[in-house]
Amino acid sequence: MAKKKTVLDFVRMKENGEKFSYIVLYDFTFAMLAEQSGVDMILIGDSMGNVIYGYDGTLPITLDQIVSHAGAVRRGAPNTFIVGDMPFLTYSVSVRGTVMNAGRLYKEANVDAVKLEGGRRIVPHIKAVVDAGMVVHGHIGITPQSVSALGGFGAQGRTLEGTLALLEDALALQEAGVSAIVLEGIPAEAGKLITERLGVPTVSTGAGPYCDAQCLNYMDVLGIYQMFTPKFVKKYAALGDEIKSGFSKFFEEIRTGVYPAAEHCYGMRAGEADRLA
Repeated sequence: MAKKKTVLDFVRMKENGEKFSYIVLYDFTFAMLAEQSGVDMILIGDSMGNVIYGYDGTLPITLDQIVSHAGAVRRGAPNTFIVGDMPFLTYSVSVRGTVMNAGRLYKEANVDAVKLEGGRRIVPHIKAVVDAGMVVHGHIGITPQSVSALGGFGAQGRTLEGTLALLEDALALQEAGVSAIVLEGIPAEAGKLITERLGVPTVSTGAGPYCDAQCLNYMDVLGIYQMFTPKFVKKYAALGDEIKSGFSKFFEEIRTGVYPAAEHCYGMRAGEADRLA
């Protein structure tokens, strides 16, 4: 079993030009499979609001839900670096509340880092969490928790001014003490500039090939979630179709009496069935 990587390991990988893998998932079984497949980092994202709970967005997700799912992921992937998302309003109301909520994720789910969305405006909150001894990842670009303020899920930083604003945010987050920054939905050129200017690793979710890591949701990677596919997603399997096919076969065999067959049934001990007569 590979040894769990640390913050310093990821910095060294950046310095050596080694890319690392980062995937979003939410449960024990898929965490176990991801660890067995060699993943470097797992995020328990509030995107579960869309793909697990069927909400229109991420805002309804609670800290209780993140803690519960993160605990399951930790049990499935004990030797993987795990990051827990901080849900909407768990870190932007007060600095003290941010530290307490991040600490709860650490204590109850045994995560290795917490992730907060936003740029310069949340620097005081990030500093407080770092000062309390916890690892923080930043997240700029498309920030789903504030998508209404952004005017939708359109790519950010598509002008020079927009890219420079993102760079200022990234540098401010680095100064505040983050150990990595997720860049979501920004041009590849912006991802390249920010990656080159930062000493901490960058994680691309639709930010081009120049970042230090690439991150996708496992539902997209495996082709399970079929309601919407972002431009930056590449599917590596078509399990949604396979799952529907499997379900259909199972339901049909129930209707036709094919399942369960004799090999799927328990039998009584020798001679015991005769006593039923």
